[in-house]
Amino acid sequence: MPGFDFSNHNRNAALHAQGVPLPKATSTGTTIVGCLYDGGVVIAADTRATSGPIVADKNCEKLHYISPQIWCAGAGTAADTEFTTALISSNLELHALSTGRTPRVVTCMTLLKQHLFRYQGHIGAYLVVAGVDPTGAHLFTVHAHGSTDKLPYVTMGSGSLAAMSVFETQWKRSLSRDDAVKLCADAIQAGIFNDLGSGSNVDVAVITAEKTTLMRNYITPNVREKKQRNYRFERGTTAVLAEKVIKREEISKYVTVHELSDESVAGAAEKMDVDL
Repeated sequence: MPGFDFSNHNRNAALHAQGVPLPKATSTGTTIVGCLYDGGVVIAADTRATSGPIVADKNCEKLHYISPQIWCAGAGTAADTEFTTALISSNLELHALSTGRTPRVVTCMTLLKQHLFRYQGHIGAYLVVAGVDPTGAHLFTVHAHGSTDKLPYVTMGSGSLAAMSVFETQWKRSLSRDDAVKLCADAIQAGIFNDLGSGSNVDVAVITAEKTTLMRNYITPNVREKKQRNYRFERGTTAVLAEKVIKREEISKYVTVHELSDESVAGAAEKMDVDL
């Protein structure tokens, strides 16, 4: 029979009663997408970086350089995506120098999946790998545990469902460059406005065999507006009920001042330097 299967409910309840934690969904707090078109590939990302419920960075760059014609969009832990892509970029450059050939997108994907699988998901990098090589344009997803997909359009991150709804309704074969850029930008905006972990602006990269065009802040739908009123109140707005003025000469009545010699000041400075 089609539909949901609840046959494991009793088993899961029994395991949980014995202290086994229930599985939890992991949110990466990002929207990243990619789309193939006739002549190349487009990837895009939002620019919000979060630390729990806090927006840590409103204009974080999530499109990472691998090689001139290979780029990655990263979701997950910011440091992991940054340094994992930098490591693979270095290894791929060494591979290209030793072989004398243009690096393949599938080679980049293989290096990434082998590296991430080795750490069994403890490196929180979820990547969209896109590029163009002598065999054509390619688009892959690489998950933190090492699993991969090769598809004509992909989404990842906590806003991936909202972004995928745009692709599922608007994607078509043989897209032009402008149509592919608009489609990816619309998908990112769907994530920005429907997912709390995504926000701010839209970054887009267009990769072709000739060049890569990085369009930073391609769309800025969340520009901070000017405050509608000034909250600096004029002097006298609040009534003064009592006022007392103490002159400098009278301070000695309230505060005992001890003059310090130069030696005691130097000694205190040395003590503070040591006292960490």
